Amino acid sequence: MSFVVGLTGGIGSGKSAVADLFVERGITIVDTDAIAHALTAQGGAAMPAICAEFGAEMANPEGALDRAAMRALVFADASARKRLEAILHPMIRGESERQLAAGAAAGSPYAILMVPLLVESGDYRKRVQRVAVVDCAEATQIARVMNRNGLVREVIQGILAAQATRAERLAAADDVIDNDGELAALPPQIERLHRHYLALSGHVG
Repeated sequence: MSFVVGLTGGIGSGKSAVADLFVERGITIVDTDAIAHALTAQGGAAMPAICAEFGAEMANPEGALDRAAMRALVFADASARKRLEAILHPMIRGESERQLAAGAAAGSPYAILMVPLLVESGDYRKRVQRVAVVDCAEATQIARVMNRNGLVREVIQGILAAQATRAERLAAADDVIDNDGELAALPPQIERLHRHYLALSGHVG
């Protein structure tokens, strides 16, 4: 895939809703979060290395990653996060490259690489031609995640603190998608960006 747009945004910003609108327009979406979940699911390719590194207790009875246990560990120990990333990131990169190539072969004029922590990772920034940020107020993020996941405010604030700030994401953005209001406000924004990306990728909008 020669033209790739990196799509990012903080937790609860609405990246999935935005991605769905690009899918409706025939665009390949490569979701690094979904890849990571597949790698750490029951029978996932990353699980043997994770258990070897962190112990068998990091797997639940079904053999998938115990996400709550790992979340607690990486928030308490920065080195644990780096060790986990050293296992997952090369696998995620390899699979995302495969999916991007498959999208190009299927005729997608450009692709969306959805990376929640794109701004935090300089490596991904080098792999995309544009960065699109889904933006909303922190209070909106917290309310959405509380409603969606049932997490308490303090846990969500801890997740937010570990991510890039809103200002840092906006500073890295080539394009900003405003999702602080109703979902109905998204389609016109995505249609405009879709036509823009078609033009930038050398396709007629």
